[in-house]
Amino acid sequence: MSVPAGDPRSEDPDYDRHGGFPNFEPAQPGPGFGRFLASMRRVQDLAVSADPDADTWARAADLADELVALLGPFEAREGVGPANRVPSLPGAGSLLMPPYRVLRFEPAGVELEVQFSRFSVGGNYAVHGGVLPLLFDSVFGMVIHAAGRPISRTAFLHVEYRKVTPIDTPLTARGWVREAEGRKAFVNAELRNPDGELLAESNGLMIRLLAGQP
Repeated sequence: MSVPAGDPRSEDPDYDRHGGFPNFEPAQPGPGFGRFLASMRRVQDLAVSADPDADTWARAADLADELVALLGPFEAREGVGPANRVPSLPGAGSLLMPPYRVLRFEPAGVELEVQFSRFSVGGNYAVHGGVLPLLFDSVFGMVIHAAGRPISRTAFLHVEYRKVTPIDTPLTARGWVREAEGRKAFVNAELRNPDGELLAESNGLMIRLLAGQP
């Protein structure tokens, strides 16, 4: 079977056999999943900001236990559940990521709109510095995929913080391949506020996996 132009399998015939990475096909879990994610994001914010009385905390714990009991029997292996597989939802349906929306996904680069909330605060209502490498690493993965390069892992990721990153503000993240050399792809990314001011920037190295590498 011929491989379409731009498909990473044209460069890497073993693409589907690298490291056990699942092939993430889009999922259609129904509208309940979107509602669930929105509520869970709000719960995450409240978990780090609410200050109720002891009885309310006990009741919240009971409700959380009920939710665990409800979903526990349906725990599935990676790539089977809808998390990270619903492109139409913020963060592609993953609670691990801050809610983002893809604005541009092209070989020349990707662009996202992202908004952090109370859950990501490190102090003084600013986004925790450790959260930004998570965002940039995800952007790097998108950049590799958009560029049609084979499955790769992050060899290093360097972040420079230019300004405090605010919460509850729509921000723009961009990423692109700066240079490619064999298995190596040197990538860049940046995060800007609505005024175009640079909040943080990152550079990294993504290395194509060999067959059998995890």
